[in-house]
Amino acid sequence: MEKEKSISRAWCDGCFDMVHFGHANFLRQASKMCDELYVGVHNDEEIAKNKGPPVMTMEERITMVEGIKWVKKAVPDSPYITTLHTLEDHKCDFCIHGDDVTLDASGQDTYRYVREAGRFKECPRTKGVSTTNLVGRMLLLTKEHHRPATPTLQSQSQEKSPYTGTCSDSIDLTDEVQRDFLQGREPKEGDRVIYVAGAFDLFHAGHVEFLQKARAMGDFLVVGLHSDTDVNRYLGKNYPIVTLVERALSVGACRYVDKLIFPAPFVVDQEFLDQVKPTKIVHGQHYRASSDLSMYELPKRLGIYEELNSGSPLTTEIIMSRIIKNRGEFEERNRKKQLKELNYLASS
Repeated sequence: MEKEKSISRAWCDGCFDMVHFGHANFLRQASKMCDELYVGVHNDEEIAKNKGPPVMTMEERITMVEGIKWVKKAVPDSPYITTLHTLEDHKCDFCIHGDDVTLDASGQDTYRYVREAGRFKECPRTKGVSTTNLVGRMLLLTKEHHRPATPTLQSQSQEKSPYTGTCSDSIDLTDEVQRDFLQGREPKEGDRVIYVAGAFDLFHAGHVEFLQKARAMGDFLVVGLHSDTDVNRYLGKNYPIVTLVERALSVGACRYVDKLIFPAPFVVDQEFLDQVKPTKIVHGQHYRASSDLSMYELPKRLGIYEELNSGSPLTTEIIMSRIIKNRGEFEERNRKKQLKELNYLASS
């Protein structure tokens, strides 16, 4: 009898607060280094102690990680400092993290134990996106991020950590990234095709739960993303917080999405129906673009339109209100994090 091939299992962990394309790209890269990827998510108390107050709840962060298509299992309440016990408890061969530094409350490397044991691997940090930058877009209420090059949110300090203080001006859309995130499949003959569309700005747990339920209504889920111009027209202010390409990459990492269309037409007409051939067009109940949903006039007339309650109260506006309400705390969190990184780099 042929010997059964052993499965390599890797461990990743983190806060996964306000999950963005960079988080998803890290997990995509990590998944290529093993057969199964287990992802630990720190709880609110651990994050507050070692880093500062999280924006999202534990439940919301778990939902996001579980929704990423390269993750085998999400593990709640994982310790902030990764030890060999963590790997053994989950039968993981090694730990993977990005090539940036992660420090605990005392300013020490959180992966020091697995590094010393030779059970640690790195993958490149994703350039062009950071939680710090996204928070800055919300706090500053500007439209600078609508330009092709995304400016960096600069610290007042003359010295900046290469991890917290800066991000690059553009996302590197390599052929591999485009293939893994953006190139979906086509439906098979007989598939019930579900179509949903919207901004999907600051892709969050409410979006994930909506897409999961929409996908369960059929066999194949197509997601249309409205252009930055359309989103800004119907939402106003500095929306979308996240640009079209960034939104496409975030949604493209979701395990419930089979195909993306971006930019998608705002009005669903006969030409679009002939192209996509949806069995049903589904829309969520958290919607501000038009009270009469006139863009779905034709699908409504054809009897293929349906509204879906995701069951989640979370919206982009709620996330923004959390940031703005606790602005001082988040600014102080970023300042302390950068200072710890600079001190660590100076002593290493």
